[in-house]
Amino acid sequence: MMSFKALSKFYFSILLVSISFFGLAQTKEKDPLNKRVFNMSLSEMKDGVAQKKLLKDVMEFKNGKLYSDLLNEKFGYKWIKYRIEKDSIFTDSTDTEVRYLEIEASATDETNQTVMISLKQLEWDLDGTYKITKNDKLKKHFEVTGREKGGKPKKDKKNPPDKMRMEGEEPPQKKE
Repeated sequence: MMSFKALSKFYFSILLVSISFFGLAQTKEKDPLNKRVFNMSLSEMKDGVAQKKLLKDVMEFKNGKLYSDLLNEKFGYKWIKYRIEKDSIFTDSTDTEVRYLEIEASATDETNQTVMISLKQLEWDLDGTYKITKNDKLKKHFEVTGREKGGKPKKDKKNPPDKMRMEGEEPPQKKE
């Protein structure tokens, strides 16, 4: 039979492990692309030249997978798992923090057809390439560009922000 001291050590170690696990689960950052939808324009490339006809696509990100209307309808790909290869935040020339992501995804079907997706996302803009190969031979190549549905936040013309002031200067008084 276990002594009280041994039993309390056992329960304490169980408690410590569960608190550590819970703490790690809480610190895991959520996917910055989750539940975002982008309107895309695709230009098919043939012999290094973009074709004149633009194709439209809608790309949705959800739970670590992406879905493309065009890839589903024309090539039969449904949800494709993606990886964020690079995730960085920098300050642009207007002192605004900007998030930059590099996304990679690929999937192969039962006929040995493979789609390779390489995208760069900067705030609400997304661009990159889709490449479709069959038995390791390039079948289709698309240059893609897109913008998040809803797009760039609009400036509020009715309530513009106050003009910049010198430090310590009082804001202008509204006339009544």
